[in-house]
Amino acid sequence: MANEKLTKKVVDALLPQAKDYVVWCGKLPGFGCRVRPTGHKTFIVMYRVGGRNATTKKVTIGTYGKITVEQARDDASKVLAKAELGEDVAAERARVRAEMTVSQLCDEYLREGVDHKKASTIESDKSRIEAHIRPLLGTKRIGAVTRGDISKFLRDVASGKTARPKKPGRRGSGVKGGRGTATRTVRLLGGMFTYAVRRDYLKENPCRNVLLYKDRKGERFMTTEEFRRLGETLTLAETEGLPWAFNEGKKAKHRPVRPENQREVFSPHVTAAIKLLMLTGCRLREILHLRWQDIDFERGVLNLPDSKTGQKKVLLAGSALAILSDLPRSGVYVIAGNDPEKPRADLHRPWARIIKYAGLDGLRLHDLRHSYASIGAASGIGLPALGKLLGHNNPSTTQRYAHLADDPLRRASEEIADTIAAAIGSVASEQRAQISKDETSPQLGGQTANAGIS
Repeated sequence: MANEKLTKKVVDALLPQAKDYVVWCGKLPGFGCRVRPTGHKTFIVMYRVGGRNATTKKVTIGTYGKITVEQARDDASKVLAKAELGEDVAAERARVRAEMTVSQLCDEYLREGVDHKKASTIESDKSRIEAHIRPLLGTKRIGAVTRGDISKFLRDVASGKTARPKKPGRRGSGVKGGRGTATRTVRLLGGMFTYAVRRDYLKENPCRNVLLYKDRKGERFMTTEEFRRLGETLTLAETEGLPWAFNEGKKAKHRPVRPENQREVFSPHVTAAIKLLMLTGCRLREILHLRWQDIDFERGVLNLPDSKTGQKKVLLAGSALAILSDLPRSGVYVIAGNDPEKPRADLHRPWARIIKYAGLDGLRLHDLRHSYASIGAASGIGLPALGKLLGHNNPSTTQRYAHLADDPLRRASEEIADTIAAAIGSVASEQRAQISKDETSPQLGGQTANAGIS
């Protein structure tokens, strides 16, 4: 392959591997095609200016599909010809790119630097760029951005400088600030500037060594009592309904009179979605986008074609299977919404009512996944097995539950202490039994003395 000329047939036959790799053209030295694990293919050219001892430079020609192999070869030949004449194309590009604005870097990054990301992650990136990065840093030249600018950006987003309320009639919850949002947005910025460094637009990433806020995303683990209250509320919601909370004032006379009209009965699809989140540890989108064809009832498995970590299988317990079996079918998706051909968008309104009635203010739907994981960790199944149940690709992700795991040292400590406590308890029990026997014996104590006197 190394001695073969790069052609359309050759490039089409290149398959993705676990890591990036480059196949070089055997006819034009320095010209190659880089293949990423996602299957994304780009043409590159490598050269030196100033002889064998000079530093190797690399220039990206373009993406396969947007340009042909022959077009890329022509461009690579021009770059190599300029290098022979002492012209450094990479350095010139870097000089020009250093004059680009942060907003222009955002555009290029979304166009060429996100091929390794999932579509849902790219949408989140776009949202953060439009909500926070463009308004605060968009017009600034990337070469002029300093670590101090990034620190100020972090504080501004955290304080709510870019926050905006939800627009009437629009979905979503508006633009929020806060420390978590600020930290995640600076991480995105860091990725964009890393892209710029790799392209030789910059020498250093200005986000490096910026002290970020801790991003715990408000983890909460439910107690058994909280699970009980939530379960009772769900049962009431789908049977009798949850009572409305009416406002006092002039409009009180317009309240419904009949008791049955003073309650809201929730759709079985809503309550089933929440129960499935509790019983499977799935993410919200995995349940809302679940289709009936994805369920293998015979084997008790959800075959999810796409999730945050790619294709995924979810094992179903009997309780989860029972919920799915009893749920009425009214379209393609398991959790039916207003349109039977589209997945339900969210559970914002019903969830807000349910947690308010259950006295679980502040509980998020994602906390059900954390709680599932916490129970699994405490049960002693082991973090590797828990990671597989949750669909974690990286073991470090599951480590966040390590402090909840059934620690072998703790078990050993409990066993040793239990053995000693049992021994102490048996001695103490014998002593108590002997004392009790002595107190009731007619031959000892005051009773014997009294008998002697009489």
